[in-house]
Amino acid sequence: MTDAVFSETTAEPRTRAVPLAHLSLELGHLYMEDFEAGSDRLREHFASVRPWADAARAAVTARTPGGRPRISTCFLVDDYFTRFSSPAELVPLLREEAERAGLSIDYLARESGCAVAGKVPVAQAVAGRLVEEPPPGSHGLRPPAAETGWLANGERGTVARAPQAMQRTAAWQPPRETAARRHSVFLDVELWNDTDGQRTWSCPFLAAVWQLARLGLLRAEGEPVLVPEPHTGLPDDWDDLPPVVQLAPKAAAFTAYRTCSVLPNRFLPVEHAVRVVLDQTEVDQEALRQVAERAQGESVTLPDPVAERISYVFYEGT
Repeated sequence: MTDAVFSETTAEPRTRAVPLAHLSLELGHLYMEDFEAGSDRLREHFASVRPWADAARAAVTARTPGGRPRISTCFLVDDYFTRFSSPAELVPLLREEAERAGLSIDYLARESGCAVAGKVPVAQAVAGRLVEEPPPGSHGLRPPAAETGWLANGERGTVARAPQAMQRTAAWQPPRETAARRHSVFLDVELWNDTDGQRTWSCPFLAAVWQLARLGLLRAEGEPVLVPEPHTGLPDDWDDLPPVVQLAPKAAAFTAYRTCSVLPNRFLPVEHAVRVVLDQTEVDQEALRQVAERAQGESVTLPDPVAERISYVFYEGT
């Protein structure tokens, strides 16, 4: 005779769905050097972004059934690696320069929120979902990313070693990309480093978390992470500003089926690394299912790989 096991359904975490726009359009990142360059740098940035943002809107309109897509815009400020200015000083300047170029920032996000949002260790949770792809023919000689803080899209090259007595010289072998097309483009991404017991997440890893947030695929015990909070005022300290703030009350949803980021071309290496991270991240399956069902209901075609839901425009700039 087997013992019956009873459990309350309320004890099992339920994955809560999120609203979805058709496109989350990122109008840029801001780092300390950009702010220090003054309003002229911001003006130049938004003027460069405008035509590409228009093109992204046109592209999603063309592929949206009915031709009336829901599009939200966002902007990411780096308050993780450096602290500069204050929300009270910076946010009005950003909005003013965006509007001068004919753009509107619906959501403002803090990069530190991609590391820790409230009491949720967001980056650590995503790191726990890394599933490395063993390259064909590899022998498990490389320590896992959880130990090293490094993640590759293939197998590292080997270093030629001097022979020991009665042994042949070990020949040099080049690195190999796992999914190479004719030739390899091998990339080894630093995810974090630890100094004196303090972990610092890398820019590419936080950018991968940022993409997952915009795609509506982050959950903590079933609850969405990095949910926008309404704009109620601008404090003098970044820690007093929510991780994501909704600046435009009537904006489309922050989370979306697809993302597009318009960035200066200096971000190209970072975003290549983002795709490597996302290709080896096990995303919450229930969140994926919810998005897939919603897309099907709206006749929206979505690729299965999460990284393929992301697009970029890199413009020539500083």
